[in-house]
Amino acid sequence: MDQISRIGMDTSKHIFQLHGVNAAEEPILRRKLRRKDMIAFFERLSPTRVAIEACGASHHWARLLRSFGHDVQLIAPQLVKPYVKRGKNDAADAEALCEAMSRPTMRFVPVKTAEQQAALMMIGLRDRLIRNRTQIVNAIRGYAAEFGITAAQGIAHVAPLLVRIQADQALPKLARELFALQAIEYEQVQAKIVAIDLKLAAWQRADACSTRLVRIPGIGPIGAAMLMLKTPAPEAFRSGRQFAAWIGLTPKDHSTAGKVRLGVITRAGDEALRRVLVAGATALVRRVREGRCGWGLALWIKELLQRKAPKLVAVAVANKLARIAWKMMRTGEAYAGARAPATPCAV
Repeated sequence: MDQISRIGMDTSKHIFQLHGVNAAEEPILRRKLRRKDMIAFFERLSPTRVAIEACGASHHWARLLRSFGHDVQLIAPQLVKPYVKRGKNDAADAEALCEAMSRPTMRFVPVKTAEQQAALMMIGLRDRLIRNRTQIVNAIRGYAAEFGITAAQGIAHVAPLLVRIQADQALPKLARELFALQAIEYEQVQAKIVAIDLKLAAWQRADACSTRLVRIPGIGPIGAAMLMLKTPAPEAFRSGRQFAAWIGLTPKDHSTAGKVRLGVITRAGDEALRRVLVAGATALVRRVREGRCGWGLALWIKELLQRKAPKLVAVAVANKLARIAWKMMRTGEAYAGARAPATPCAV
């Protein structure tokens, strides 16, 4: 067999499709292997370049193949799709990966370490537990409303609602028993969320860069941790605007014939990270509207609020926060935003 210059590998749970070419760009490897056979194949193969489509498990395979001496590069699925010639099958995907990695302008996904993936699992678990808690609370409120029992919105009002339900002797015995079961489920999920929050706070305090990011107004411990965990190498971005565009906080470009036409934000990138940044920016905008102007960004936000709706301003502030965070991650600087005097400001 000729010397293989690069290989595209389409992965799945059990079957791995390989497509390799030589220095003359001639296909010399088209093979379908099972998991154990694939590992044995790369152990015997001399070091070469391997492209894998970025996904959750791809980081594990990248670390494993790198331990064998191969140069592994991960490519985002949306960047591989244009190179699929026709149809959709494993062989076509592997060939497209092999072709995509040869492009000089191709962007690659940094390979995460096992420790980074463990921390990301903590973020994902917390998000799932919060969704479960929301489902339980909505169910409790819905069932309580059927018996004429209501409560104010917010997690803080759930526990008093459950106490009122158990104390209401007018409710049928069966209904109180079922509400008690839901109360136990709610308490269990709430305890798990508290435990995850403690682990996340400990991780955030132990990371030097995350500790600096939390000093940015509008970015809390969760936002700072997510910026560190979900952001690839900051030096991979040429500017703060490119970083904000990667998150999806820049407008879509529909320009043509020299006319600039910008639409809504692209909503590209990681949805959870974008949601946390926008939530923090919304809280910042609300405080400015309430007159608590103690940040360097307050005057700029106040001027925006005179021209734009609060929700539009919140997205603009989230864009600004993302740029500031990128600069701090790139240079290692501390937040140096000037603090304006905390005087009332009418908006």
